[in-house]
Amino acid sequence: MSEDLPKEALKTVVEALCAPAISRDGIDLQADRWREEALKAALPALLARTSAKRLRNRLLVQADEKMLAALAADGTVTTADLPAILRTRRVWAGLVAGLARHPDQVEAAIALLPRLPGHEVERVVRDWDLDRYTRTQETAPVPPLPQALFDAVLEACLTPLAAYLLHPEAEEGWEAVSAFSKDWSLELGGRDGWAMLARCPQRWAQLTAHPVFGAAVQHLLLDQAETQGLEDARFRAADPDGEELPADPAPALSEDLLLACLPALCLPELADLPNPQVTARRTLHHIANRVRNNPRLVDLAADQLHAAADALVTRGQLLTWSGKQEGDHEFDGRVLRLAEDLALLSVNPDHLAGACVQLARLDQPAVVFPKPSRALIRVIDNADPDNDRPARLLERHYEHRRVQTLATLAANLHTPRTAVADVLNGLHPAELAWIAEKADGPNWFLAAAAAVPVPEDEDDGVVRLLDDDELGKHPDPAAVLQSWLDSPATGEIFSSSEVYRAVVKSRYRTLEHLRQIPADEILARHEPELALKILLDHCGRSTDRWEALAAAMTFDYDGEKITFGELLDSLAGATAETYRGEHHSVTALLRRGHGQGLLLCSHRCLTICDQTTTANLGVGRCRRVQAGITGRIKRFPACSSTISSSGICRSSAG
Repeated sequence: MSEDLPKEALKTVVEALCAPAISRDGIDLQADRWREEALKAALPALLARTSAKRLRNRLLVQADEKMLAALAADGTVTTADLPAILRTRRVWAGLVAGLARHPDQVEAAIALLPRLPGHEVERVVRDWDLDRYTRTQETAPVPPLPQALFDAVLEACLTPLAAYLLHPEAEEGWEAVSAFSKDWSLELGGRDGWAMLARCPQRWAQLTAHPVFGAAVQHLLLDQAETQGLEDARFRAADPDGEELPADPAPALSEDLLLACLPALCLPELADLPNPQVTARRTLHHIANRVRNNPRLVDLAADQLHAAADALVTRGQLLTWSGKQEGDHEFDGRVLRLAEDLALLSVNPDHLAGACVQLARLDQPAVVFPKPSRALIRVIDNADPDNDRPARLLERHYEHRRVQTLATLAANLHTPRTAVADVLNGLHPAELAWIAEKADGPNWFLAAAAAVPVPEDEDDGVVRLLDDDELGKHPDPAAVLQSWLDSPATGEIFSSSEVYRAVVKSRYRTLEHLRQIPADEILARHEPELALKILLDHCGRSTDRWEALAAAMTFDYDGEKITFGELLDSLAGATAETYRGEHHSVTALLRRGHGQGLLLCSHRCLTICDQTTTANLGVGRCRRVQAGITGRIKRFPACSSTISSSGICRSSAG
């Protein structure tokens, strides 16, 4: 905008630039875009020259948040403009930072902090330097951050954690989020609080003694300081011009600071929470993680840690055994974490022996040596010659954690050796091999493991999946396949699919083998062409069987798993109506993203389609025709019948 524009023309120019461009047919979109661009370019100069409240307010409404923050930073927008701005906008971090750049507006900027959303308060400090990513030598230096503003933001960021520690009740709906937590990281995380603390390490000692925020600061330092210090050191080492990562980096917290944080070490604020079976376990794991991050606590707070571990085990009844429930995939992890935490924190022989007993009760690992993968062989031409060793196979799915935890317990001087020896006698052969090859434990532990008697006829406990060439050398290949199905590997979530795949793809399989495999493995994951032939032969021209099969294939992800044999048996004597009443389902029959699956109608219109096809296609043409839109049809004539909402073909034509 020209500086020669007279003052008398300002009102006319403002009115013209703020009014939409109108033509005979309504708003002229192209002309209105030009108007908006001209207004954006002239807005700073117009605001600088306009003092009339009405005109100024009209200009402020036209500016976006980024421009208003910049204008506040250079002084064009002041606290006097806040009523007009906040009439149509909420407070944002850039506006607070821009106003606070002027000493006479710092108090007004601080007064806006409570109106900021909680997750944006820390951005006032983080975004103080607006040019931090584009700064050059010609860019003006950023003014210093007012100490009063920094302190206000720090207190605002620490307040949520301080309030939680005073009243540690879960917020509504928080239980569903925190149910999967292993410790209190979600509740005590305080990301923004730590981000502010990390900017003022020189004040940590003072803040740990703060009458209101001291406990929150202590928790954040114990949980975050060492981790952040290590990350910063690694970041500097990654810089080509940076310093190398030291072998033993200096701790972020001095011994005096650690001592100042001891009141918060064992989370006394959370000691009386309800449901102690869960909260005590989480508290114990959180304390153990703090000790792992700050190893000096083992000596500085030994008595405090031992007393806390004993109290938590007793209050939460953590060593009371409860059987593993179906579908509880976290059970083994909870037992292992408890044993690891007690090995680190406890000196109570009874509790350490109880942890050994729980380890002994865990299921044996399923150690599987998979069939060679042609695709993998093409990629990896220098395969490890020791990849079939039991100790290496045990680590494939982290199934060495039980024996690794036992070695940790054995390293605790207060663990009874007899309790460790009892566990050793029940270990899987691969676990004993792991101790011999990889365990780092006391000499007596290694010697005791080596002395465990092994029957002469016992193998290494590894289920080795062979290809058909190797199976053909065996006198009874079908018996080998059956031994795979009878092995514990079929009960493990990671290895069962490998076993089923090997059996289904073998030419030595029989129908009896297939009947023992879960139906969804046969129908949706491995060799659906095989299932197609069996179902065609089994259902024949029986309309009832085809309708019962169609009803069975309306799957439920949470439904009961049935074997392929149970599915076939249920079709043998069932009608469509009786089968629907039993509510059987093939779990995840058409799970998306797992290869191919089956679709059918009652006219033997049975086909294999890609898994992009959904399970329920609704009212309309037969599933076969609809599947052809996205799937690969298998050389069958398309069925043109219509189907009901259940997906069953109702036409009488074959």
